[in-house]
Amino acid sequence: MPNIEEQRRVYYDFELELEAYNLKGIVQKFPNHFHDYYVIGFVEGGRRHLWCRGKEYDVAAGDLLLFNPRDNHCCGPVNGENLDYRAVNIKPEIMEQAVQEITGKKYLPHFDRSVVYQSETAPSVNTLYQSIVEKAPKMEREENLFFLLEQVIGEYTTPIDEIAVPEPNPQIQMLCEYMEKHFYENITLDELLSMTSFGKSYLLRTFTKETGVSPYRYLQNVRLKQAKKLLEQGETPVDVSGMTGFSDQSHFTNFFKEFIGLTPKQYQRIFQQPAGPGSAAKE
Repeated sequence: MPNIEEQRRVYYDFELELEAYNLKGIVQKFPNHFHDYYVIGFVEGGRRHLWCRGKEYDVAAGDLLLFNPRDNHCCGPVNGENLDYRAVNIKPEIMEQAVQEITGKKYLPHFDRSVVYQSETAPSVNTLYQSIVEKAPKMEREENLFFLLEQVIGEYTTPIDEIAVPEPNPQIQMLCEYMEKHFYENITLDELLSMTSFGKSYLLRTFTKETGVSPYRYLQNVRLKQAKKLLEQGETPVDVSGMTGFSDQSHFTNFFKEFIGLTPKQYQRIFQQPAGPGSAAKE
């Protein structure tokens, strides 16, 4: 493969409260994980094998990717090809507000597919991405966001009256809530097991089936979410590593980059930029 300079960029739009993400020249694998926000992205170049919600996909340039909050997914390169990927990350509360403006109904939409091959919507993602990067006027950025959301909501989401809300297993839900509250502690599998009526093997199978990730991976994702919040608030990476239950800063840095694609310091720089509509972290 051609030697392409690796670039990792995240831009944050403080007015729209959106992240615009770009990974270029990347061959890194991303392990099974989830986000607490919506992701609308597209592949600009390179092929990837993607696993999402129990299904497998081979994606390439022009394909649209859609992740709901908590959709577990992972991906790796095909034949070592370099990835060029762009995306916007949208918080649930921002999505809900936009959906109400668009549909007149207040609800959280649910993408009914993870991949749309050769989608005509991909250029709209790029238009929004570029307007954030170039710090276009707020009106232009807002228009681009709403035009994009109108497309994806109208074409790729389940109608509101058909959205099924699965009944969670109360014991699994209890374990999730416990890890959300005690993420900074050295939680053990035996400790979780003692809170349920399950056997160890059944607990692992049931938890993974319901959440899409293992208990330890779930805990890692919770710690990552909390670490991002603390970094955004200005806490130093070394302090954040201890505050979120990591054994040392090196472990924290490696873990953060493995999942986010940036080091903690690079991520934090987004929120240390001069005031303005958007700031960027670059590598």
